[in-house]
Amino acid sequence: MDIEAEIRALQLDSAEDNNDTLIPEDAKPEEVEMTDKVEEGMTDEVDTKSQPVQAEPKVKDKEVADMDCAEVPDEMESQKKRHLNVVFIGHVDAGKSTTGGQILFLSGQVDDRTIQKYEKEAKDKSRESWYMAYIMDTNEEERVKGKTVEVGRAQFETETTRFTILDAPGHKSYVPNMISGASQADIGVLVISARKGEFETGYERGGQTREHVQLAKTLGVSKLLVVVNKMDDHTVNWSKERYDEIESKMVPFLRSSGYNVKKDVQFLPISGLVGTNMKTRVDKNICPWWNGPCLFEALDSVEIPVRDPKGPYRMPVIDKFKDMGTVVMGKVESGSICEGDSLLVMPNKAPVKVLAVYCDEDKVRRAGPGENLRVRLSGIEEEDISSGFVLSSVVKPIPAVTEFTAQLQILELLENAIFTAGYKAVLHIHSVVEECEIVELLQQIDPKTKKPMKKKVLFVKNGAVVVCRIQVNSLICIEKFSDFPQLGRFTLRTEGKTIAVGKVTDLPSRSSA
Repeated sequence: MDIEAEIRALQLDSAEDNNDTLIPEDAKPEEVEMTDKVEEGMTDEVDTKSQPVQAEPKVKDKEVADMDCAEVPDEMESQKKRHLNVVFIGHVDAGKSTTGGQILFLSGQVDDRTIQKYEKEAKDKSRESWYMAYIMDTNEEERVKGKTVEVGRAQFETETTRFTILDAPGHKSYVPNMISGASQADIGVLVISARKGEFETGYERGGQTREHVQLAKTLGVSKLLVVVNKMDDHTVNWSKERYDEIESKMVPFLRSSGYNVKKDVQFLPISGLVGTNMKTRVDKNICPWWNGPCLFEALDSVEIPVRDPKGPYRMPVIDKFKDMGTVVMGKVESGSICEGDSLLVMPNKAPVKVLAVYCDEDKVRRAGPGENLRVRLSGIEEEDISSGFVLSSVVKPIPAVTEFTAQLQILELLENAIFTAGYKAVLHIHSVVEECEIVELLQQIDPKTKKPMKKKVLFVKNGAVVVCRIQVNSLICIEKFSDFPQLGRFTLRTEGKTIAVGKVTDLPSRSSA
């Protein structure tokens, strides 16, 4: 069975689950609650006046191109393995880059000579334990500071799966970069340090363990592997008591953040620095109490998310550069792309032609959803494209708007702040980062009944769920959450803090498409 057939079979069996609730049934009221949907009937009562008007197709041969593309044999035959994008998240110094580097070493992506070079470099900096992180942290600033700044990217394979690793920064100053990485991911690996004091620092309010979990859920990372790292540290020594303590504290928080802990979360102990319980199961002499899988086995067992290779093409642009033409980078969220296709770059409606498609480092004839691609285009200059633009189908282009209706879950406002019309924040939605303003509060949702309240709402506080109109300064490409969840969920941040998460419920009838 080829990739498309497998994906179609998966589509028949399942639909996106666990991304459909803004208030989980079993959430603890004192914890920050965060989910993707408030009440099935709620959206019926919100003013969802009309669908965005789609433009008439400008390139008539697009449908023919799609048919031709469907008939082209998939040149990723050698890559019949399923593909998953994995983002490594967690508090600063939890060991994300070290674990990612160890995975690449164990899977044969890095040779011994390179490791020896990194060991010497780290020793010269008096940072002997950082050498594995150098595989993922490639620039000098990251190596000197010992902090990931940009989202690192690498690939590795197991017997059944091709993985793209996205190493997200853990420091709170670089949360926008973490959001960029998580928005491209299918599953998350939450790295937690078991070292005495380090878990507590990350888990306390204000720690990045909490914020990363909440952001990952909002950004569509519906499945988590929680790896308890540094189990070999002298303060832990593979202690079952310490492992159980961390798990018992994390489970209620993960549940309150919207995760189905039994179905979508898996815990396991590892040592990222020495590679214990990663490619092979931990020796019973080291950890007699662990009977579960190693990290590679756990990654292989994660279900692949539902994707639509036949849907309208959507690829948010995360980066662009010049290389014998204009090249854009991004993850395909919907549809398939074929060399020779005619597409649109939105929101500026620029018609382009696909000259070449690259998956990882390989040139391919065509590629489907879930793939991280580099696409060479003709018909547009590199300076005319920005991060947040979307490479889009001509027949059904993505809407471009300056205003939309959304359902928001207020997490934690700045001290003494009130959320009301006129409130300003920074909007993060797929690869878009844009300043926005709350224009009007339309309805507040009763947390007990989960139904819209009848009285007019003028302001709300922490924990409230509210429907509001949001305005941005420039045209942005977004979708309704109900149509494209990955392009319709977002976060609001202000002064370096995530204050709300939400989903797009309605777009104006005259969106530019």
